[in-house]
Amino acid sequence: MKAVIFDMDGTLFQTGTILEQSLEEAFAVLRETGEWQGAAPIEAYRDIMGVPLPAVWETLLPGKSEETKREMDAYFLERLIANIEEGKGALYPHVTEVFARLCAEGYRIFIASNGLVRYLAAIVSHYGLDEWVTETFSIEQAAIPDKAELVRMIKAKYRVTEGAVVGDRISDIRAAKANGLLAVGCRFDFAQEQELKEADVVVDGLMELADVLKQVQVRG
Repeated sequence: MKAVIFDMDGTLFQTGTILEQSLEEAFAVLRETGEWQGAAPIEAYRDIMGVPLPAVWETLLPGKSEETKREMDAYFLERLIANIEEGKGALYPHVTEVFARLCAEGYRIFIASNGLVRYLAAIVSHYGLDEWVTETFSIEQAAIPDKAELVRMIKAKYRVTEGAVVGDRISDIRAAKANGLLAVGCRFDFAQEQELKEADVVVDGLMELADVLKQVQVRG
């Protein structure tokens, strides 16, 4: 069975479209209680984009109590979902066109993300992605917080024999290689060139993907 497994943030969904607003809304709560001064640390978050959400607060709120981190985690998630449902986010160009083409060519499509279940469900629902996506897997479902484990779960459940993992960060690339799949790096908003060097192939836009997969099949 052929499959293409996509990352969500920075690969399918332009997280930056709601990131700054949601983070500002979350840190406004901290400013009101006197626990934060100044603007929200947007750039610091961009540097770690793609890590599981609880790990975000370890970086952005060093020295704060675990209770404060949990509260910010929950509130930030609510603001992200609200902004998605209000139509403030956006997919990257041609996502649905690429999905339709891949399905027509016999691929099953999956999403494997470090995002939480409710967050991913909000994106899939708002943009109607379940028309093409067989199943979405969240890091919440994995026994260990590792993208490679998510991909392994998909391979085992659906008996995937060939395909690719498509993503913008090193966790996606290494998840592909750990599971014997093609590692396709996306040179999008949060990608880092040093990480992309480990990919089997790098694309600058999702429209390149179907042709890349065809070329790999021909070479194989």
